[in-house]
Amino acid sequence: MTRIALLPSSYPPSLGGVEELSRHLALSLVDAGDQVEVWTSLPDDAAPETAEIRDGLVVRRLPMPLPATNWPAVRRTAITGTRTLRSLRRAVAAFRPEVLHVQCFGPNGAYATALSGLSGLPLVITLQGETLMDDADIFETSRVLRSALRFGMRGASVVTACSTFTLADAEQRFGLVPGRGTVIPNGVALDDERGLGAGTAPVGLLGRPYILALGRVVEKKGFDLLLEAFAAMDPGRRSADLVVAGAGPALESLRACAAALGVAGQVHFPGRLSRDEVTGAMAGATLFVMPSRLEPFGIVVLEAWKAGTAVVATVHGGPPEFVHSGRDGVLVDPFDTAAFAAALELLLDDPARRRAIALAGHQRVREFGWPTIAERYRQLYAGATGSERGGSEPSGGLQHSHQGEPVS
Repeated sequence: MTRIALLPSSYPPSLGGVEELSRHLALSLVDAGDQVEVWTSLPDDAAPETAEIRDGLVVRRLPMPLPATNWPAVRRTAITGTRTLRSLRRAVAAFRPEVLHVQCFGPNGAYATALSGLSGLPLVITLQGETLMDDADIFETSRVLRSALRFGMRGASVVTACSTFTLADAEQRFGLVPGRGTVIPNGVALDDERGLGAGTAPVGLLGRPYILALGRVVEKKGFDLLLEAFAAMDPGRRSADLVVAGAGPALESLRACAAALGVAGQVHFPGRLSRDEVTGAMAGATLFVMPSRLEPFGIVVLEAWKAGTAVVATVHGGPPEFVHSGRDGVLVDPFDTAAFAAALELLLDDPARRRAIALAGHQRVREFGWPTIAERYRQLYAGATGSERGGSEPSGGLQHSHQGEPVS
């Protein structure tokens, strides 16, 4: 048993990939016999700290402002930051964790790094593509956060990333020593545990075949490239509508793009979906498409595999590390509109091939179940705390090595 303080950048009820993966990791660790508390940042730095019980876990939310450049803000953040560090040290004294684990480095990572230095606790840092996919490109604009990440990785006992692609960025731009990092892929919940429903199809998606894409509606997700490929398809072979689910600043421009391309009548924007609605939408889709300009990993691919739906995914980023094109998915370059459109046409025209690809993905998804992924982290915790457990490394996930280190 290990006592783990998990410090994600955000946590439910906030919505998002990091929130969900942090929740499932925490619950899987508890199911394996570990003790876990979640210490996370408040979205409003001026808000008072809170503590609650969620899913049986203690969740502490604290203001974690980064230092600012103007004097009034420097004074305010210094006072708040000092108070937060004191609260974190009290949490250490009360919970007595053996390891601090940062999921997705932001201000939470800076405070965890400082806490590790003050307490002597080993630090694990997991990168989830935040250096590449932050909507505001915060690592380009904030010198403080860049420095905090570099300093944190130098002092960390373990650095992991969701893909080799993400790990390489940490090496090339943020000074991670080649060979120090380990790839642990993201996971997926394989059952509807803890009261979650089996999935409800969103209103408006029933009765018509559809291609599904979903995620934050931002430029990096490439939904405009999908619209262009959809419009470039032979109209006689465009046998399914297109559904782009999600919310974000690019939504209105996507609506305008669909109208300009002449396909607005076949393109639907249902907005943000609940978890149950995502499950239902995935299960009902003819195809699932992830057209990102850049994707560090692609948890939605695992969700589609779980639902038994054939996947088309981008070649840019992490997906080629675990999607075997032509077997359990189809990889495309979303910038190549003609080839992208042709791939969609071929899959829509060939139900047998679609079913074979969907079945292969559905069979592979068990490699990414959260108990398997959590066990990978447990092995690293044991090494970081000097309590190595016996037994071989669990199989599954990405079976290759990076700079001599075993990864998956």
